[in-house]
Amino acid sequence: MAGVSAQDVKDLRTKTGAGMMDCKKALAEAGGDLEKAHALIRAKGKQIAEKRAGKETREGAVFSYIHPGSKVGVLLEIGCETDFVARTDKFQELGREISMQIAAMNPKYVTRDEIDRAEIEKEIVVYKAEAIKDGKPENIAEKIAQGRVDKMFAEMVLTEQAFVKGDKQSVKDIIEEVIAQLGEKIEIRRFNRFQVGAEG
Repeated sequence: MAGVSAQDVKDLRTKTGAGMMDCKKALAEAGGDLEKAHALIRAKGKQIAEKRAGKETREGAVFSYIHPGSKVGVLLEIGCETDFVARTDKFQELGREISMQIAAMNPKYVTRDEIDRAEIEKEIVVYKAEAIKDGKPENIAEKIAQGRVDKMFAEMVLTEQAFVKGDKQSVKDIIEEVIAQLGEKIEIRRFNRFQVGAEG
């Protein structure tokens, strides 16, 4: 692992939480470039997530978070494959961080699959009509409409929101990094966010 400094390995571990050998390997492959090494570790997480997509998540944990001031609270269930992983510090940390994300960003859905497709199509039609009214050609109007819907998802859908502790990554990216470290399928099953005075 020539050319990879101990400090770089430490920095990458701090940034990703990945194991020391995984960090060394990623840095060596990236020629010592921290950003490229980080991207390699994220790619590994995506690969593991895809391979384990069909696995059942019968274990996991329920997390609770009360925001200072006791006006906002969150209950969150995250699933994994084994009780061993559910008990790890990394899994517990993920639960705490996502609970705080929900409290801060108030998402409405876990994934976009939960949103009625007819509702999405209706939004696209409205946005497209607005763009055409503004003089955009139909093909451009369609791209504008899709872009606005994607922006809506990035606000409403938990896994697509920018992670509050580092907005270059989405919540899904953070989950995939933990999957890379723990080697199991991890999924957000459901959540409830409570706010004093809010309806529903």
